[in-house]
Amino acid sequence: MKIGIIGFGYWGTNLVRNFANLSGAELVKVSDQRAERKQYLDKLCPKAEFCTDPAGITDDKEIDAVVIATPVFTHYEFAKRSLENGKHVLVEKPMASDRKQAEELINISVRTGKVLMVDHTYLYTGAVRKMKELIEQDQIGNIKYFDSTRINLGLFQPDVNVLWDLATHDISILNYLIDEKPVSVQATGVSHTGNGIENIAYLTVKYDSGFIAHFNCSWSSPVKIRMMLIGGDKRMIVFNDLEPTEKVKVYDTGYEHKTDEDKTRILVDYRAGDIFIPKLETKEALAMMAMDFKNAIEKGNSPLSDKYSGLEVLKILEASQRSIKDKGAEVKV
Repeated sequence: MKIGIIGFGYWGTNLVRNFANLSGAELVKVSDQRAERKQYLDKLCPKAEFCTDPAGITDDKEIDAVVIATPVFTHYEFAKRSLENGKHVLVEKPMASDRKQAEELINISVRTGKVLMVDHTYLYTGAVRKMKELIEQDQIGNIKYFDSTRINLGLFQPDVNVLWDLATHDISILNYLIDEKPVSVQATGVSHTGNGIENIAYLTVKYDSGFIAHFNCSWSSPVKIRMMLIGGDKRMIVFNDLEPTEKVKVYDTGYEHKTDEDKTRILVDYRAGDIFIPKLETKEALAMMAMDFKNAIEKGNSPLSDKYSGLEVLKILEASQRSIKDKGAEVKV
């Protein structure tokens, strides 16, 4: 299997490293507009050819699969051209600039019989896979809420707001862990740069069952926080991605609401038990993602982070954007 990668920036470098070491595949070409990146590619993967024109990969008949790690506004163009030229595609998150583009890419993928996959890398981490296991084993109970904070003094993106940049990770985790589909969102945000691109935003996702998810994202925080809280009626999970080893902690903590004849009184029993720290897989998530892409192509199975999961993330992001522009109005997903 011959693979080409479009985009050799920060994340593209990680992809090059993993696909260059992927057993049963050969990284043959890498494209980036900056010609000086060839020198670094020669050190990282000397066997791979370098080109500055993405068409050198999308139109290359020898290449079987294309990996796209470029700005969001280019995803649709490069993915569409690759699919129509008979190539399998792995595209960086988010899948496209809007839902319509994503649906068109899915239709082309189905028509051509080619794999279309989105790089939601967190789904392949030991921490997220362990949380999924705990939920499926009913260790957490009925999930009541999902609360995510992803903030830092980060890189202001020129084409997408902070939710599209940061919340994409956590929305993909939410959709992976929770089977229920959302019904609506409400979002607020502010731009401090005068370009209309929000650098601080808050998103709430609502469900028919009463389950609720909330996201706090910022490029303007003095500290970096990558924290997720998942509350169930049996136990609660704390996922701190900045912890070097003990990223997931399970708290045997909860509460029980009592009924009372006087409905104005709220009676709650609180329970605080042990803290359990599960052992996590230590395999690199990107390596597992690359292998999943390769297996989907060779075996015809659906990858964990497939095109439909990419579309579901886009639905929430697009609805959140409409809500922000409508001053926090509730928007159906």
